Amino acid sequence: MQFKQLFFLVMLSGLFVVGNASVVLAAPEPKLLLEDAVAIALADNPGLAAMKTRAEALAAVPSQQGSLPDPRLSLNMVNLPLDSFDLTQEGMTQLQVGFSQMLPFPGKLALREAAAVHESTAARWQVEELRLKLVRDVKTVWWNLYFTDRALEIVARNVELLRQFVDVAQTKYKVGKGLQQDVLLAQLELSKLHDQTINLRGLRRNQVAQLNALLDEPTDSPLQLPQRIMETLVEITDEKGLLAHARKTRPVLAASQSKIDAARARLSLAKKSYSPDFKLGAVYGYRGGENLDGSSRADFLSVMFSMNLPIYAGARQDKAVDQRTSQVLQNQYQLDDAHSKVAAEVSRALADYQRSREQASLFKQGIIPQAAQTVASMLAAYQVNKVDFLNLVRAQITLFNYETRYWKALSQGNQALARLTAATGKQNLFDDNGKNNWN
Repeated sequence: MQFKQLFFLVMLSGLFVVGNASVVLAAPEPKLLLEDAVAIALADNPGLAAMKTRAEALAAVPSQQGSLPDPRLSLNMVNLPLDSFDLTQEGMTQLQVGFSQMLPFPGKLALREAAAVHESTAARWQVEELRLKLVRDVKTVWWNLYFTDRALEIVARNVELLRQFVDVAQTKYKVGKGLQQDVLLAQLELSKLHDQTINLRGLRRNQVAQLNALLDEPTDSPLQLPQRIMETLVEITDEKGLLAHARKTRPVLAASQSKIDAARARLSLAKKSYSPDFKLGAVYGYRGGENLDGSSRADFLSVMFSMNLPIYAGARQDKAVDQRTSQVLQNQYQLDDAHSKVAAEVSRALADYQRSREQASLFKQGIIPQAAQTVASMLAAYQVNKVDFLNLVRAQITLFNYETRYWKALSQGNQALARLTAATGKQNLFDDNGKNNWN
């Protein structure tokens, strides 16, 4: 009878742990909340910083493209006699100062500047797209790490309970009231849990390294996450509203549109290449010495005008127009493809979120309480020898597995929410009051 009382106390302690799985351990001060991880990544991630720097560099291009080429200043000594190097010996000897300026055909500079402006705009949108993806990745890794921590806690509780099972089974076996196979079974299940612990610890090290990399921290820096969180996954069903919002605000779509605008500006510029560019110049020539009549030699002024002749249009200008036309089509196809991908991302993420939400609710409100009742019922039956030790242990293991799957579903639901948020072009789908941000 004393063995049944001891076992009853053991099982009650285990059931109490399961029934209060989300609050069983006192939560230490959290070192890395999810919102803190996101803020650190946005401030310190080198990949995002590199993309911002690229956008800043491209922002400096339009004014360069829209400006005239630098004028040229020339200094010349013309017709200098080699026998004396005397500047006054020959009447054609001159000291010249010249100035020239290239003048592109009207409209070309404006089109070059417009193309650069659109490229700069696309780069800014690409920064915003990378920002969304960075937030998504941080949330994904954070929630993976959070699940791993919960799984380690569950395994640790299970290990402690099975050790008590082993003690009970060994005690009963020694006094002839139990079976050796009960002892071996409990020891086998305990070894399996040790194997799970090894795998989970290795997985946690990998996840910590991933999160540290996103935060620009040393990969071996220790991380501790909070143990208590909000376990609510709110209902989201407005797929049409999310898709409409994504089409309006997703940065990758705006970047693709800006690339189309840049390609169109380059196409217009290619069509203007049939028109010539001009070069204007003036040269002042100083002459020393005197004429035969004793008068000073007159200085010279030369004015120059030149233009390029697009006489090879079939091999150059025509091909340039064909090239730019194809690039416009290419960018249009890329925009269409981006629209399709964004729609698919929203739909998949929403489907994953709804599935995980339903699973988490089912585990928490249905399966886990039912499994706990099953274990309690089998415990009562075990006390009157109506259930063997094997089935009792398996029922307890099943209960812990269901709890693990609950945390897995909760983690996957929040990861899907992170993907859905990024897919719709938002950093958060809900404001501080829980109201959605897409309507």
